[in-house]
Amino acid sequence: MKSIAQIAAELQGYDPQALGADDVNEFLSRLVEPVGGVEEVGIFDALGRVLARDVISPFSVPPHDNSAMDGYAFDGAQLPADAPLTLAVVGTALAGKAWQGTVAAGECVKIMTGAIMPAGLDTVVPQEFTQAEGERIRIPPKLLQRGDNRRLSGEDLMAGQPALRQGERLTPAALGLLASLGLATVPVARRLRVAYFSTGDEILSLGEAPREGAVYDSNRYTVFGLLTRLGCDIVDLGVVRDDPARLEAAFTQAAQQADAIITSGGVSVGEADYTRAMMKKLGDVAFWRIAMRPGRPMAVGRLPAAAGRDPGEAGSAGAILFGLPGNPVAVMVTFLAFVRPALLRMMGARAETPPLLRARSSTGIRKKPGRTEYQRGTVSTAADGSLQVGITGNQGSGVLSSMVQANGLIVLHHGQGSVAAGDLVDVMMFDGVI
Repeated sequence: MKSIAQIAAELQGYDPQALGADDVNEFLSRLVEPVGGVEEVGIFDALGRVLARDVISPFSVPPHDNSAMDGYAFDGAQLPADAPLTLAVVGTALAGKAWQGTVAAGECVKIMTGAIMPAGLDTVVPQEFTQAEGERIRIPPKLLQRGDNRRLSGEDLMAGQPALRQGERLTPAALGLLASLGLATVPVARRLRVAYFSTGDEILSLGEAPREGAVYDSNRYTVFGLLTRLGCDIVDLGVVRDDPARLEAAFTQAAQQADAIITSGGVSVGEADYTRAMMKKLGDVAFWRIAMRPGRPMAVGRLPAAAGRDPGEAGSAGAILFGLPGNPVAVMVTFLAFVRPALLRMMGARAETPPLLRARSSTGIRKKPGRTEYQRGTVSTAADGSLQVGITGNQGSGVLSSMVQANGLIVLHHGQGSVAAGDLVDVMMFDGVI
């Protein structure tokens, strides 16, 4: 396991006082490792979990060639180039069992959607495209090609091949795929356990009476929502006052119980509290000033492993620490930009950068090159059908209401300058990450 100093030495031009957003994610990709532990869960409990092993298809899907339509199955070799085809109907093939008869030249079988294709037949004409003539049907010319409307055996999945890959987060479609293979349970990585708390004497918990200079804690509830959407097992340690003994107890408890720890507040240079000092005392921690807005100050590191834990149990390999800024929007932005990808890696999920949407900015946005900016925005459809995005009100890092109004973050990259109205910009959509 590499130390903070060893990882920093591997990164070209590493400067903790001037890191770019990409530098932070590169650092974190080297710091965090997937946690151990696998459990078998039922399909109803598997949504959002990370697949621990490849799922191999026990049979081909579909297991037989079958009809994609209600219609008539026949040998497509009989289709003439420019003339109609007349066929005698000699039976009916129903879904759920194979038709046992034989079909000669000039004959066809009425067939239902999903029914097994009778031997020697490879084409289906939809019923509505035929003309009935007693016990015969007439197929107009130039309507079909050989093989039309037939689903091939194994065209979805082949027996013995991976149906789902290790590291996939299981979606509703994946649950249906597992069920189609007759699998009632699935091996998944154990849930990542994350402990979190807010710091500061000025923070009020819900239920406390207002007092001058104090603010109610919103960060715990935002972080709770973000971690819940991610599928983590959550340990809420509340608000911890600026007191060395209480901070040490909170960090120690968190490290004993969790794979990762998230704090908010207390990481800025010169703050009148003990959080930075306690992080340094208890673990291997780096303090960063990131070239970004909002969310410049951040701490990251590792607290020692809890003694006596079984391998794979929460806290057995030490806890990764994420010290986030105190402002509410900065907490959300740094979580989405850095913490979420790192936690997914710890969960064993495949490292995939969420795709950014391209939309035209409805207004000009001032920006200086040399830092990454995340502007709260709302994406909508313009009159011409194209996507447009506009910023949502006050962009201050403490203005949470504009985050509520937004449906994504406009990502203005490190080397990018000011944006003119009509320019294309990248947007990180909240749907799928929050």
